[in-house]
Order: sequence, then C-alpha cells, then structure tokens
Amino acid sequence: MHTATALLADAPSGQATDGALTGGEATESDLMVALPDVTDELPCRAHDGELWFAERPEEVERAKALCADCPLQVQCLQGALSRREPWGVWGGQLFVQGAVVARKRPRGRPRKTTAA
Repeated sequence: MHTATALLADAPSGQATDGALTGGEATESDLMVALPDVTDELPCRAHDGELWFAERPEEVERAKALCADCPLQVQCLQGALSRREPWGVWGGQLFVQGAVVARKRPRGRPRKTTAA
C-alpha cells in the first residue's frame, strides 16, 4: 500500500501537517501532507509507468486520457509545475523540455508534401 502526498500548498485548509514550521525554514515533512488513500485507483499506478513517458504520440494521448478521471489530477499537475518536471504526462498535460505542450510530435522529419 502506498501513501500519496502533495505539497502543503495544495492541501485543504485546516489540514494538519507532520511537523511544525520552525525558524521560517520548512522541512520536507512540513511541506508534504498525506492525501486520501486512493492509490489503487490511480491510472499511473494501475497501468505501466512507461506509458506516461512514451515516445509515440498515440500512447501519450492514451496517458492523457487516463488522467482525465484521476482523483489527483489537479495536485499531480500542480506538483509537476512546482518541481519543473522536464518531460512526461503529469496531471493530464504533456511536458516537453519543461513546458506544457498540446500534442507530441512524431519523431523524424516532417513530410514535405501532405499525405493523401
């Protein structure tokens, strides 16, 4: 069994933390707060983790679609943004070189002419 965590800033107001902030410096345990035990329902736990870092555009779109019903989608995206994740699907969004992009481009050179 795993415990999901998120940054304290993402926690509902009034929820207690593991430790107290001291001297204005936050420790890792101060910044993390336990989330409801829903890890068995999380698509990223139920499916192959490689899917969220896939090269093929159709696999990336599948990962994004699986994130749509995830109960931690918002927290996942906020965490990825705050950590400045360089790539992968996080919270239903695709990160490429640290930026959120709409679609993954296929590898290789683009065609010079349109395919019929």
